[in-house]
Amino acid sequence: MRRKASLILLGFAVFFAALSPLIRFYAFPRLAKVPANQYQIMVLEAKGATIFDMGKGVKKTDLSIVQTLKGNVEESEKIEETAGRDVVVWDGLSYAQDSDGKMVTVIPERYIFDAHSSEPIHATGEMADKKPVKREGIEFKWPFLTEKRDYEYFDARSRTTNPIHYKGEQNFRGVDVYYFEQTIPWQKVDFPSTMPGGIPPEQMKGTGTEMWYTTVRKFWVDPTSGAPVYGEEIHKEEMRGGSLVEGLAPGKDRLTVFDGHVKMREDFIKDTVELVKSQRQLVLAMTTYIPWGFGFLALVLLSLSLWLEARSRRPGDDPEATDDRAPEPEPAGV
Repeated sequence: MRRKASLILLGFAVFFAALSPLIRFYAFPRLAKVPANQYQIMVLEAKGATIFDMGKGVKKTDLSIVQTLKGNVEESEKIEETAGRDVVVWDGLSYAQDSDGKMVTVIPERYIFDAHSSEPIHATGEMADKKPVKREGIEFKWPFLTEKRDYEYFDARSRTTNPIHYKGEQNFRGVDVYYFEQTIPWQKVDFPSTMPGGIPPEQMKGTGTEMWYTTVRKFWVDPTSGAPVYGEEIHKEEMRGGSLVEGLAPGKDRLTVFDGHVKMREDFIKDTVELVKSQRQLVLAMTTYIPWGFGFLALVLLSLSLWLEARSRRPGDDPEATDDRAPEPEPAGV
């Protein structure tokens, strides 16, 4: 009986030992993915920012930026038919207004990427500020199980890809994170497609004036889920040269359009931290808790199986063992 129980336990030990790496290295890469219907809203602030107002000139203001990311399920299903893999399509919109409620910029985006790896997928409709782009590198989200290394990150304003550097580990409000930083050097960019007051960008170009931009981008990323917990941007834009700058700022060759330190609003920081904490538990379950738990269970079952096998081999130790030999007759009395 002990030997039979030992074999059963050995079978379960082998089963759980085999299941442990399968969950981590086979099931997890296929099951962990960004949902196609995700909807996210984020509010950022740039307090005391310097901006240019066509009516008032350069002024100080508190800027509010509302960013939305909405999963386009219909478009993702269309692209999946030809891409042959799980696809996420995010339609993004960044709307900025000053403290008087006046619109500063409106920048739409469509970001198409692999639901598992976060790698960009090139398809019709991929754009930044209404202009077609071909992204290289990540944007918005890092891969699951983010590594301690530099990544290529797409900058939507300049529509270029540049390294975003890993700077070390930190703890952000109870979450162990990786800190990344990217600097986009001063470079010429297009005028935004939507200008304050409805001024056509082509009209701005006709003056010979150019738009220049630089930023320092900072992210604190949960390495388990690949989701940013917090982000900041030190953002600057200038108009340089041409008759427009000369008319607006006589004697100067450049004019500040925007100069501010953009940060997430406090209430959205709290919500984001709580959301990331819940998401990382799901990833940890498939990468750590279940695989290691099954591995430990397999070890326990194997040990118990060997113990029962050893006991079954001890002579006379099995209480269920019986002697089937016929008893020898007693010698007859004299």
